[in-house]
Amino acid sequence: MKKRALAALLCTLGAATGGDLAEATELDLYVDKKTKQLFAEPGPGRVKLGTFVQVDEHGKLPQSALPVPPATAPVAPAAPQLARAEPAKPAARKWYDRIGLRGYMQIRYNHEVGGDAYDLRTPGDRFVGGNQGFGIRRARVVLSGDLNDYVSLYFQPDFGSTPTGSTTSNFAQLRDAYADIYLDRQREFRIRAGQSKIPYGWENLQSSQNRLSPDRADALNSGLRDERDIGALFYYTPQVAHERFQDLVKSGLKGSGDYGVLGLGFYNGQGANRAERNNSLHTVLHATYPFKFDNGQYLEVGADAYTGRFVVGTAPVSLDGRSFTPAVPASAEGSKDQRVAAHVIYYPQPFGVQAEWTVGRGPELDVARRRIRTRSLRGGYVQAMYKVDGAFGSLMPYLKWQTYRGASKFDNNAPRMKVDEIEAGVEWQPSSALEIALAYANMRRTNTTAAPYRQVDGDLLRLQLQVNY
Repeated sequence: MKKRALAALLCTLGAATGGDLAEATELDLYVDKKTKQLFAEPGPGRVKLGTFVQVDEHGKLPQSALPVPPATAPVAPAAPQLARAEPAKPAARKWYDRIGLRGYMQIRYNHEVGGDAYDLRTPGDRFVGGNQGFGIRRARVVLSGDLNDYVSLYFQPDFGSTPTGSTTSNFAQLRDAYADIYLDRQREFRIRAGQSKIPYGWENLQSSQNRLSPDRADALNSGLRDERDIGALFYYTPQVAHERFQDLVKSGLKGSGDYGVLGLGFYNGQGANRAERNNSLHTVLHATYPFKFDNGQYLEVGADAYTGRFVVGTAPVSLDGRSFTPAVPASAEGSKDQRVAAHVIYYPQPFGVQAEWTVGRGPELDVARRRIRTRSLRGGYVQAMYKVDGAFGSLMPYLKWQTYRGASKFDNNAPRMKVDEIEAGVEWQPSSALEIALAYANMRRTNTTAAPYRQVDGDLLRLQLQVNY
């Protein structure tokens, strides 16, 4: 009876609303709890009975409301069988995504004080001497990174170079251009090919970005001016030493970087950006190790040596009113050039000491005989420093003494140098991006730029601003 009543009601509602029986109409019906009346709309006290489909006067569903026979129903495509999802692999990085950009710039002011200071000349700084003022000592940009797991690239030009004898500064010049080729996945063994620093002398390897004193000591640097040459070098660095080398630089302890615990290499020998002048390669041997004590204190000790033959450039010399051009060795290979050196660095934690010494023999002008011949050399330096860290940044005062008796082989005629120098200074680093250094030096050194190679005694005040980026 209830079903018939509902069907009749649906039929009546359909007729009243003009419904088309050809199309099934769905209605939601509600019943009043109290009156038991049926309604087609919700309201207060009404409960939904359900959704109903309109039927015809015979109580049958119209054709449009009948279910589709299974035979005619479209068959849905089977869902594809999904394999177990694998973790997404990161997209392979292109080689240029691995290249980083960094560098630094040094703006320097030198002021001569008393004596013959205006006549002072140093191989490490072309701005030393009268009528100089401010200068951009270094303006370097470094492109470096891993091309893949076994090859890395290092490229560094300098836009603050001043060629010898030039009155114009800020030339662009190549400093480094080399590739490291790793022979194992742990990167303990590698070959470095190209123009790079030659591992002779600890301070020579230390970047000017990290060095306390404005210039390197002459005794070590006279063997490798600009510290670089073109060649192939083999380095071995165990993982523990590599981590220590990195920490010594990143922690602000003025480390030299990773040039191997052991190194062996062959290079032209005429210096960076200079044409080779003989068929004889130089050979260099390098050994060093950074020890770390239980209290965290670092101590590095090591030794270096090189041997080869060097061709000295000559030019007319005027001495005692007479002019002559020095004779050179009969051998086309040039003069013997051999040195050994040792170093000890007790890193500033907070007190530190840094010392190096070298001996050897090399080409030098013999004024009496008016010729270039092989003569002995010796020299070195000692530097004490103290590191203070605080809210104001890092402060590091230092005191350095250096001496050298030997030739300046990269200058024309390889004149003999006599250097005795005491320098005191302080470096303040308020942030990683900025360093300010002040130094005062008493210099007694030979002016090797031109005959008669006069000995000059003078004082020099130096101020430097360095920006790291």
